Amino acid sequence: MTSYTARAVEPAALAALRVTDDAGRPCVPFTATEGGEPLRCCLRPAEPGERIALVSYAPLRRWAADTGAEPGAYDEQGPVFVHAEECGGPAASEEYPFARPGVLRTLRRYDAHGRIAGGRLLEIPETAGEAFDEALTEAFADPTVALVHVRAVEYGCFQFEVRRP
Repeated sequence: MTSYTARAVEPAALAALRVTDDAGRPCVPFTATEGGEPLRCCLRPAEPGERIALVSYAPLRRWAADTGAEPGAYDEQGPVFVHAEECGGPAASEEYPFARPGVLRTLRRYDAHGRIAGGRLLEIPETAGEAFDEALTEAFADPTVALVHVRAVEYGCFQFEVRRP
């Protein structure tokens, strides 16, 4: 059972990304042939035959626009997979998404201004939920931390966001 909520890309952001991504490029859907692409709209791997798109997403920029934060140079964008059409979002889950044992993740902490406030490398063990809970508890023990972005180490891809409970 997870202690924190993994947040998918918000529905309003998804609607915009399915037209033009955060790099200003049009969305170009395609059919997943083998599947397995990590979908950030519903926090699960794509299945073969599903219509998906690879778009550029700026999670901190979008959070800052909602909160009035000014992340400055910490604003960044990167590739994420999403369904090409509305999917209904993530199903209720007791586990953190994309948490395969042996995979490396970085948990990047941000303060209320959108500035990096630290981070941690996590090699996901067999007890993935416990490890994520521990790392997130550590992050939010710092009262200046407003949110945490979980990213893949190998490509830097945004996986999901966790906000202060």
